[in-house]
Amino acid sequence: MQRLDASDAGFADAFDALVSARRESDADVSADVTAILARVKAEGDAALLEYTAKFDGFDLDGEGWQIDGAQCEQAFGGLDKELREALKLAAKRISDYHMRQKPKSESWTDEAGVNLGYRWNAVEAAGVYVPGGRAAYPSSVLMNAIPAKVAGVDKLVMVTPTPKGALNDTVLAAAHIAGVDEIWRVGGAQALAALAYGTDKIAAVDVITGPGNAWVAEAKRQLYGVVGIDMVAGPSEILVVADADNDPSWIAADLLSQAEHDPTSQSILITDDAAFADAVCAAVEDILPTLSTEAVARKSWEDHGAVIVVAKLDDASPLIDRLAPEHLELAVENPQALFGQIRHAGSVFLGRHTPEAMGDYLAGPNHVLPTGRRARFSSGLSVTDFMKRTSVIGLNAKAMDALGGLAATLADAEGLPAHALSVRKRL
Repeated sequence: MQRLDASDAGFADAFDALVSARRESDADVSADVTAILARVKAEGDAALLEYTAKFDGFDLDGEGWQIDGAQCEQAFGGLDKELREALKLAAKRISDYHMRQKPKSESWTDEAGVNLGYRWNAVEAAGVYVPGGRAAYPSSVLMNAIPAKVAGVDKLVMVTPTPKGALNDTVLAAAHIAGVDEIWRVGGAQALAALAYGTDKIAAVDVITGPGNAWVAEAKRQLYGVVGIDMVAGPSEILVVADADNDPSWIAADLLSQAEHDPTSQSILITDDAAFADAVCAAVEDILPTLSTEAVARKSWEDHGAVIVVAKLDDASPLIDRLAPEHLELAVENPQALFGQIRHAGSVFLGRHTPEAMGDYLAGPNHVLPTGRRARFSSGLSVTDFMKRTSVIGLNAKAMDALGGLAATLADAEGLPAHALSVRKRL
């Protein structure tokens, strides 16, 4: 774990190194992904069959390509009652929040008599990738599927690997609650290729969202343009700004809540009290042995964690904007005031009683967020990721007479005579 003090002479260089450090996988997966995508595009289901047997140890032809709705409903019914209620509450809160994001179409006539506007429509089909293995999270099913349903997507397709045939009942239950239409038992870059290009069994979609490993992220990067994607996300991260009035064990738990995701996750604390920083670090060491995820969380904390001590909390805002964190907790006396000074963050959690983990499950906002400083220019997943806007223009003869001459003049200036002619013929 790295310890920085803003008053030290070498702080600027050390902080620059922290900001620019890359935590994405060092493996050169690009060439492998390119080959997988090309093969699925050319061979379709045959390639999926072979890749699934190779990577997941699962025979699609022998054991089934799909999980049907009845299985998902049965999985939901078999859950503990409290877990069922938690999933239902999470789904309702996520749906309610995203309903408020749904944009409205507009139409008006301007002073020249031109009818203008724009119309929002959902895409016809969307695909949701749900990881298997360690990262099998029902919360991610809800966070990706519900905004698509709120947007009005006609068909929602889920792809998920089932290593050795293993199914996660909570994931299936979440798919049932969210209203997923199809579930295919394929994963990895090959699953994204199937969603993008289509195969005999799996129809192509328009947008693909959902988390995944380095191969999945690279597949998204290469397929963007063939389909829409949510984002190319990297390892999870949290930045907690906390004063000494907090319970150190609360803040330690918050930091570890992201560290336990992956060894490459990052947890950073900014505080104005060195003694409090010491207390948080001690609390981290106390909590780590109690976690079933200790090995992962410890490696993340020791390799990528950081504690930064500043003279006063107002000094934190420029550091926050440089880091542009995925998750930002403001555990301070007046979080709104500090929030007002910050421009870049994926999602912000205000006050001492708002741990980031609430946002992961049922607060309402989406937990699919930009990582790796991408919050400088992008936002979390929303309803509009499953929609597109079409502009509308309508002129009558009077409006054409008022505007056409100048439009033709601009066409002449650009050396496009057919453009100018198409206008002048109507004058």
